[in-house]
Amino acid sequence: MVAVRVSLICNVVLFIIKLITLLIVNSLAVAADLGISVIALFVSVILYYAIKISSKPADPLHNYGYGKIENVTEAIEGVVLIGLALAMSVQAIMHIVRPGEVNSPFIGMVASVLGVAINFWGAGFILKFAKKHASPALRAEGIHFRLEGFISLAITLSFAIVILLNHAGLLTLANYVDPVATLIVSVVITFPSVRLLREAFMKLLDASIGETSQMDVIKALVKHYNRYCDFKNIRTRSAGRKQFVDFHLIMPDHMSVKNAHQISTAIKQDIAFAIFESEVTVHIEPCARDCAYAKNNHQCPYTDH
Repeated sequence: MVAVRVSLICNVVLFIIKLITLLIVNSLAVAADLGISVIALFVSVILYYAIKISSKPADPLHNYGYGKIENVTEAIEGVVLIGLALAMSVQAIMHIVRPGEVNSPFIGMVASVLGVAINFWGAGFILKFAKKHASPALRAEGIHFRLEGFISLAITLSFAIVILLNHAGLLTLANYVDPVATLIVSVVITFPSVRLLREAFMKLLDASIGETSQMDVIKALVKHYNRYCDFKNIRTRSAGRKQFVDFHLIMPDHMSVKNAHQISTAIKQDIAFAIFESEVTVHIEPCARDCAYAKNNHQCPYTDH
C-alpha cells in the first residue's frame, strides 16, 4: 500500500504540473502527456482498491483468494494505454497536416524535466516494491511510470529543439517538431503496452509460474531425493502475487502416514521459503511396486524411519 500511495501522490502532482503547462504552452505533446496522467490517475485509484482486495484471504466464494484482480488491473492499464496511443497518433497526424505554434517552449521544457525526475524516481520506488512482493499490478504501474519518464524526456528534447529552431529563425520548421514528437511518443507507448496486455492476458488464462520459480520447486524436491520414491504431475499457476504449486509424491507402500506427512511438509516448507507468497499442495501416493527394485526382487532402499 505504501507503493500505491506513492503512485497516487506522484500522479496527482504530475497532473497539476502538466495541466498548468498546457494552459501556458498550448502544446499537443503536453496535451497527450496530460492525457496519460489522467489515465494514470484513474488507474492508480483502481490499483489502490485492487491491492486491498487482492490482500483478502480466501473464502468459500473464492477458494484461491482474490489475487487475479491484480492481473485484471494490469490488463486494464495495457488496454487504456494502447487506446491513448492510437488517439495520440491521429491527433499528431492532423497537426502535421495543419501545424500550430507552440507558446513559451522554455516553460514547457522545465515542466517536462520535472516530469522526467518524478516519473523515474516513482518507477524505481514502485518497481522495487513490485519485485519484493511479486505483484503484477505494481509491476504494471512501475512500467507505466518508467514509460512516462521516457515520454517526458522525449518532450523535453522536442522543446529544446523548438527553442534552437526559433533562435535560428526557422519558425515554420519549429511548428512541426511538436506533432512529430507526439507521434514518436505514441509509438513508444504502443509496444510495451501491447506486451503488458499480452502478459496479463496469459496470466488470466492460468499460465504457469516463472521459470526461476519452477526451478525452485525442482531444487526443493532434489534436496529430499533420498526420502521418497518419485514425484510426478507438477502443476503451477499464478494469481496476482499468489503462486500455486501442486504435485504428486510417490512414497514406499510400507511407510507410515506420519513419516510420509513429515517428508511432504519439509518439502512444502522449502518451496514456500524459496517462492514468495506461494501455496503448495502435495498429493501422497503409495508406490505401485513397479520400480527396478521390485522387479529385481531387491529390498526397498526407503526405510520407514
